[in-house]
Amino acid sequence: MENMNFFAVDLGATSGRTILGTVCKDKIALTELTRFPNNIIETGGHYYWDIYALYNEIIKGLQKVARENIQIQSIGIDTWGVDFVMFGKDGAILRTPYCYRDPHTVGALEEYFTHVPKERVYDITGIQFMNFNSLFQLSTLRRNGCSALEAADKILFMPDALSYMLTGQMVTEYTIASTSQMLNPRTKRFEKELLDVVGVREEQFGRFVFPGEKIGVLSEEVQRMTGLGAVPVIAVAGHDTASAVAAVPARDERFAYLSSGTWSLMGIEVKDAIINKESYEKNFTNEGGVEGTTRFLKNICGMWLLERCRKEWEATNNYSYTELIDAALAVPAFRSIINPDAPCFANPSSMVEAIRMYCEKTGQPKPETYGELTRCIFDSLALRYRQVFGYLQSMAPFCIDRLHVIGGGSRNNLLNQFTCNAVGVPVTAGPSEGTALGNIMLQAKAFGLVGTMQEMRDMIASSIELAEFLPTDADEWAAAYEKYLACYREDL
Repeated sequence: MENMNFFAVDLGATSGRTILGTVCKDKIALTELTRFPNNIIETGGHYYWDIYALYNEIIKGLQKVARENIQIQSIGIDTWGVDFVMFGKDGAILRTPYCYRDPHTVGALEEYFTHVPKERVYDITGIQFMNFNSLFQLSTLRRNGCSALEAADKILFMPDALSYMLTGQMVTEYTIASTSQMLNPRTKRFEKELLDVVGVREEQFGRFVFPGEKIGVLSEEVQRMTGLGAVPVIAVAGHDTASAVAAVPARDERFAYLSSGTWSLMGIEVKDAIINKESYEKNFTNEGGVEGTTRFLKNICGMWLLERCRKEWEATNNYSYTELIDAALAVPAFRSIINPDAPCFANPSSMVEAIRMYCEKTGQPKPETYGELTRCIFDSLALRYRQVFGYLQSMAPFCIDRLHVIGGGSRNNLLNQFTCNAVGVPVTAGPSEGTALGNIMLQAKAFGLVGTMQEMRDMIASSIELAEFLPTDADEWAAAYEKYLACYREDL
């Protein structure tokens, strides 16, 4: 088979990339084309995304492809969730899109629940509550008399807005729409009861598409600017996490995944949404996946804790990860344990002091050295993963016999082994480039190079080096988990 090239746009909340994916026979290879910042604009008391800058960076990536005479089959775009762009009747952007970090949605949940009770919203959507979900953003804009919303003819989520700017075609991709808390996962449509409260209609969104469907081709304007022809733009899994999960190199359905990075999420892939009393109380979410699946998952803190500590240490010692791991292994295990998702760790002025304060208030020794702090973080993350893994085991419709770790954290062998010991099932680590691989493979699927998601996963597994971990020290980790539960607090 002749090599086929696909162009992926992967946009995160701090930076973005354009990536070339080359598929040949049963292998796939990635090449980073461009990398650029995704800057938040602060003005007038609000935070915005610079969508024009993002569009321009996509154009630059496409121009590079044309300059190097690379023939690409298609283009796919994935981004973070929930945020959206409002368009007027003439197709023009009415306002630079708000950033989910904007504080204007503080208190939005409580106000919305005066119209539709909290339990009812969860029963309809199965989405965990966060004040910046699209539903609450729209409710806030309506309450504040947003002129752009009043004039909006169409509302498009970020990847769909960028696809429109490339093609002139307005769509709503299923996985990104599922992050909004407006979609019913049973019907896979927006729920009128929820939309009515914020004064928007389903017709104000683009036509629904699912991963693998063609959106359109590059407009004549974009063709002229880039030097490319009428290249198709494919709806991949527009939500970056959905693309990442599509890249999990699993052999069967009996797995859980841990997307590990600055933030983590752990979940399973199921045919039908899991919406019940336990999922509500444990604040699990049901998000759209590929081939009509649902990603049943929970957001968890990740390496944010250590990254913040490292930033504090920079002033005196710029420790490498290798130095921190060596120091962590040199101190006693489980001396101090925290709940990584406690509110005090959300955004403290000093993460080091926040960790020490938590330990002091729970009657534990305060970690003093950077080795003790690093060990505390690694031990605690692994035990938190064990806790959430247990929740999944109790709610999953199948026995979970393996955990797949994907994302940047899949390269952290120490944390992978700790996690393996804690959850008590084998762990497969990799790929670290899950989102880009999922994006590319969904384009390849649209072109018939693979037929099913399992074939996608098999090709990824044969293309990358995976690391395998087996549980050890079961009794020691069982005792540590009991200590974790005794020290577990949600009120600090």
